[in-house]
Amino acid sequence: MAVDTHTLTIPSSTSFLEEVREFVTSHATQAGFSEGAVEQMKMAVDEACTNVIEHSYEGKGGQPIDICVSSYPDKLVVVIRDKGLKFDRAAYKEPDLLQFAKSKKAGGFGVHIMRKLMDSVEYKNTGGFNECCMTKFRS
Repeated sequence: MAVDTHTLTIPSSTSFLEEVREFVTSHATQAGFSEGAVEQMKMAVDEACTNVIEHSYEGKGGQPIDICVSSYPDKLVVVIRDKGLKFDRAAYKEPDLLQFAKSKKAGGFGVHIMRKLMDSVEYKNTGGFNECCMTKFRS
């Protein structure tokens, strides 16, 4: 059972990402995570919300994004929920970093970054909602 749970709902706009970063920073710090772990969680959640805005909602503003931070004795869990397009896990392929560097493109690393920064990243589609559940365990 979670020791402490906090929620935040923002509209789908990158102008609200600073508020999300502050929300995650505040609650992860209160939960006793190190500065490095807090920075990793903040970046992962920023990437997840950016993916919702750009891909799930296809850039359409004003759509709800729910962020829930739950602290447990051994971990912090962040759940991002939206009602946009589903993330097609089967179609996702890890980026080829060498090929990407040669092409000089920007973007395309959000999921990769989230997986590197968090201990677990899972996706669910239930009841008309998409959920990205990210977990960071205590060291």
